[in-house]
Amino acid sequence: MSGTDGGRRRVVVTGTGVVSPLGDSAAALHQALAAGTRARKPIELFDGGAIAGAARAGRDDGWEGGGPGSWQGGEIRPFDPQGYVGERNLRPLDRTSRLLVVAAQLALADSAWSADARRAAEVGLVVGTTFCSVRTIAEFDRRALRLGPSHASPLDFANSVINAAAGQAAIWHGLRGVNSTVAGGEASGLLAIAHAAELVRAGRAQALLAGGAEELCFESFFGYARAGRLCGSRRPGEEERPVPFDARRNGFSLAEGAALLVLEDAGAAAARGAAARAEVLGWGTAFAVGADAAGLAAAVGRAVRLALADAGTAPQEIGCLSASASGSREVDRAEALGVAAALGERAATLPVTAIKAMLGEGLGVSGAWQALDLVATIADGVLPGIAGLAEIDPGLPLPGAVAATRQLAAAARRRVLATAIGADGHCAALVLGAPE
Repeated sequence: MSGTDGGRRRVVVTGTGVVSPLGDSAAALHQALAAGTRARKPIELFDGGAIAGAARAGRDDGWEGGGPGSWQGGEIRPFDPQGYVGERNLRPLDRTSRLLVVAAQLALADSAWSADARRAAEVGLVVGTTFCSVRTIAEFDRRALRLGPSHASPLDFANSVINAAAGQAAIWHGLRGVNSTVAGGEASGLLAIAHAAELVRAGRAQALLAGGAEELCFESFFGYARAGRLCGSRRPGEEERPVPFDARRNGFSLAEGAALLVLEDAGAAAARGAAARAEVLGWGTAFAVGADAAGLAAAVGRAVRLALADAGTAPQEIGCLSASASGSREVDRAEALGVAAALGERAATLPVTAIKAMLGEGLGVSGAWQALDLVATIADGVLPGIAGLAEIDPGLPLPGAVAATRQLAAAARRRVLATAIGADGHCAALVLGAPE
């Protein structure tokens, strides 16, 4: 395997690490997604009644917080990080950092980057996140305001910055290379993978863990409920239907987790005997200023076209799409219009999955979940269906959205596409390919 392609370094995936509501390995997650298993269940991390009371304050439409069903999400339960990392001191780490530390440990083990190997060569970390730990930030502020600055917790302060999880995970695992945090809303995880791949391609890093992490907490759940973005949070008594592309979709369900791909220079990976699971062929990013529907669709299209051009791939060569769609009426529509505009005739027959139908909206981790599952699809050809999809919205130009899991032909697995779209305007697209 050559480490370069036309003078630029090739970037391969040599391992994965994941913590999710549906499994703690790529194989377990892929199997659950293919089976249509849904992660949504009653949340125990915080009081759902408090969400309802806080979210309905100031509203005069009779909304009661979406009803008991809205207090559900993709919570990882039980989550015992010491079952993975042993009896080391976890007190300085909040929930987001613990999720990321576990995912990093699993990824390093899966790619055979031992502690000795990491001492001999620099391995870095690029993490995408929307909030990191907004719960820790809020708790630090609440305690200081309620009891006075002298009572604020020093342990909380260390985790009150958005790059805290990346820093904690690097310290924990001795990752001496690049350490970056990317915050781009729901596109954060895919943006982090694109940034890391660019660093490897440019020769500025040999090996990087790249992906995303996000936790479930009262503060983020309340914010999305109050903004009317969660399923069933807009109208009193509305049925909750967090089903991507479905004609009756009405918002998303939140989830948590962490996922990392190990990206390496192809030549260096081969030299150390690491097998390539997939290759990162190209990526594109764009931003919709103002994030209105038309602007967001145009930005999605730009990101996809840039990714295809970077990968040297024609639309007809794309075998399937892992879409960012979550159940949001506006964002799902913008994504479908943008992808269709970029892919042209191929959009009419392209198989499309949206794994947030099963996992929920993981914000910063979602794009990394998508990429990780596409690596599994490249290996076995199984494309998960979209659980609960009954009728595709007739206004969406992606008729290939699949309600049931299907088996892709070998040719369709050679080039696959993932998109990640944030309501704030961030858009990313990633083309993965089968390893040579």
